[in-house]
Amino acid sequence: MRSLPELADDLGLPPETVRPYGRQVGKVPVAAVRAQVAQGRRGKLILVTGITPTSHGEGKTVTAIGAAMALRASGRRAVAVLRQPSLGPVFGAKGGASGGGRATVEPATEVDLGLTGDLDAVTAAHDLLAALVDNHLFHGNALQLDRTGGTWPRALDVEDRALRHIVTSVGGPPAEIARSSGFVITAASEVTAILGLASDYADLKRRLGRILVGRSGGTGAVRASDVGAVGAMAALLRHAMEPNLLQAADGTPALVHGGPFANIAHGTATRLAIELGLYSADYCLVEAGFATDLGAEKFVDILGRDPDLHVDAGILVATVRALRHQGGTAPNALDRADPEAVERGLPNLEQHLENLRLLGIETVVALNRFPEDDPHEIALIRRTVEGASAVLVESTAYAQGASGARDLAEAVVGRAGRGRQSEPLYPLGTPVRAAVDLVARQIYGARETASSPEVDEALAYLESIGEGSGPVCIAKTPFSLSDDPHRRGRPRDYACTICRVSRSAGAGFTVAYLGAIETMPGLPVRPLAERIDLTDNGEVTGLH
Repeated sequence: MRSLPELADDLGLPPETVRPYGRQVGKVPVAAVRAQVAQGRRGKLILVTGITPTSHGEGKTVTAIGAAMALRASGRRAVAVLRQPSLGPVFGAKGGASGGGRATVEPATEVDLGLTGDLDAVTAAHDLLAALVDNHLFHGNALQLDRTGGTWPRALDVEDRALRHIVTSVGGPPAEIARSSGFVITAASEVTAILGLASDYADLKRRLGRILVGRSGGTGAVRASDVGAVGAMAALLRHAMEPNLLQAADGTPALVHGGPFANIAHGTATRLAIELGLYSADYCLVEAGFATDLGAEKFVDILGRDPDLHVDAGILVATVRALRHQGGTAPNALDRADPEAVERGLPNLEQHLENLRLLGIETVVALNRFPEDDPHEIALIRRTVEGASAVLVESTAYAQGASGARDLAEAVVGRAGRGRQSEPLYPLGTPVRAAVDLVARQIYGARETASSPEVDEALAYLESIGEGSGPVCIAKTPFSLSDDPHRRGRPRDYACTICRVSRSAGAGFTVAYLGAIETMPGLPVRPLAERIDLTDNGEVTGLH
């Protein structure tokens, strides 16, 4: 393992600016990030996304780490910028999210089990706001906050479906009234989104103050600033704002910071971490959650509106296994060759290539190789990719580390050198319904979108309080291009339904929910928490 001063030097940071968090993890102060951006030279932003995944993922993190390692091995300055794993998936279906094989971020166990406590700070700040809202109600409700229409839940970074809907203040004194509430997982908290988008502490406080916590008298808006929450929330988040500096298995610098899910939030690392990587390296590899319909679209339409955060090239991660799944192979047979299913699944890959073209992103398809992949299946995939004027490169970073991603790295350098930049799908100021309809038609392949009178009323209310503008963050299933997780391949001629909308005023976007999307997931039949253990000598096992 390389020392923190060595990693800082790789990124052009004065070593004394990195604050050690133990021996292997460092915190980079916000002021140091801003100074680096002001003095640095912008590198190339490489967005790592994927095709529609299976429930176990297709290796975007492994690919992002492996490509960064290969770029560094070739003599280029590179950094991987990743989200922090949420404890929900770690204990649920996916397990650890620090890469795998010979392409990991270290120390992997610390990454997977909370790292520097950033998400704990987000949880505390979120729940402090909830407590202050309830305290305001208890002490007279001077703001005339609607007790039945509150919009601010609690948060917890563990999947617990029993907390989705709760009743608070049961059995309390007469001044309290029992009312409905609920929990969201921390990755779905607006505070997580705000932490991910804030550019400095002043911006953090401004965004926190704008959070909507409910209505006043049925028409007005009550915000976090109205209940005196901003200063204390910001104080809790002061260190969580600082990007975490770590390293890949071979010593390549890595920034691991932020944790929004892409199916219910914007799905990428923090703005500060991305800016630090972008102005400290020749190539900054940023993982975007899930596939192009979620992670890539949101990155370009939410973060990528900043000219400095445009995408210079993309890596589209695909696997034979995922294409078998999209073509109809049963889940228990995905490790067996099925060329016919792969051919049926290829339209899914074609849609994701088309999505990246619509977003203005030059693309390299990285085929994340598995030992059981069949040469005939790979030939089918190559034919489709080349027919779409893209390039296919096989990656074996999991098994071979940097050497397994050498060809991928060179292909990315070539694509990023073409000078093309990503472009948002729609201009700011586009009405929410129109923006959702555009994304659904162009990115998801839908015919149209529909909504209920309740959704229309919610949108009218947001317009009335001056919150009708800004980009849209669409929450939907990651397991289909459509809003139905059971639709495989490349669905066509269907209608998406906007079930509800909510305004993340501090984050600056409106969330539109398509289909049955839960912001507090539940554990699977056999959660991975059952296999995680601690040995007698203090070693954690079962995370990967």
